[in-house]
Amino acid sequence: MESLMDHERRIAAAWFRELRDRIVAAFESLEDHGPATLPAGRFEVTSTRRDTDGGGGLMSVMRGGRVFEKVGVNWSEVHGTLAPRAQAAMASRGVPGIDSDPRFWASGISLVAHMQNPHAPAVHMNTRMFWTPGAWWFGGGSDLNPCIEYAEDTAHFHATLRAACDAHGAGYYDRFKAWADDYFFIPHRGRARGVGGVFFDDLNTGDWQADFAFTRAVGEAFLPAFMPLAERRSGQAWTDADRDAQLIHRGLYAEYNLVYDRGTKFGLETGHDANAVLMSLPPLAKWI
Repeated sequence: MESLMDHERRIAAAWFRELRDRIVAAFESLEDHGPATLPAGRFEVTSTRRDTDGGGGLMSVMRGGRVFEKVGVNWSEVHGTLAPRAQAAMASRGVPGIDSDPRFWASGISLVAHMQNPHAPAVHMNTRMFWTPGAWWFGGGSDLNPCIEYAEDTAHFHATLRAACDAHGAGYYDRFKAWADDYFFIPHRGRARGVGGVFFDDLNTGDWQADFAFTRAVGEAFLPAFMPLAERRSGQAWTDADRDAQLIHRGLYAEYNLVYDRGTKFGLETGHDANAVLMSLPPLAKWI
């Protein structure tokens, strides 16, 4: 007989997959209506498997489109036994029982978009659920990464996320915006990688339904937060200097993801497909 947590894990994994499907469809529709200087892009979809234990997912990547220079929308559902480093990292975060039982299950969606037009902002979003025999929790968020910032774009992105957060907790937006500001900071550069958003992890209030509803709200807010910006900026004229600024900013993004990002470290340490884990890296970048 299916246990309660088995049922909840199945529901969460199915929702992450459904959100992935809707975002892929929305991005391909945006390609169809983008500047007709290039063929409309389409996602290449590859099944992924873990090197050890079980599970896998879908890696969906589009390259060289009208709007997106490279965008990946990945979904995964994996399970197995944590490697010692990952187990130790979770123990240091106070995950109950992880010292004695390293089994885990995780599912989620992860998205990173790098745009053709330097005026259109890069963006990241992910939502996920994690389970161990002693605990479960949700995590995720979304943040905007323009190389050329427009105040109205930043305001729209944050207002959409605030509305999603406010519907589930009066202090959620302020708390998770501050967490994003801290998490997406690049210490060796002394600056943020973008203009922020929201970020949360280890979310377990004791009410699975409420925490899952909030996680869904963050995921559902992504398209209304980002799509108007992509539509507005993708047809804007740009210069060689704009492209240069974009490539330099992408270098910052790559540095952050390779050195600090928790998801990158976890994916590589648990044997997930390296191409899927490193999907977030830009197609081209530049360093001064």
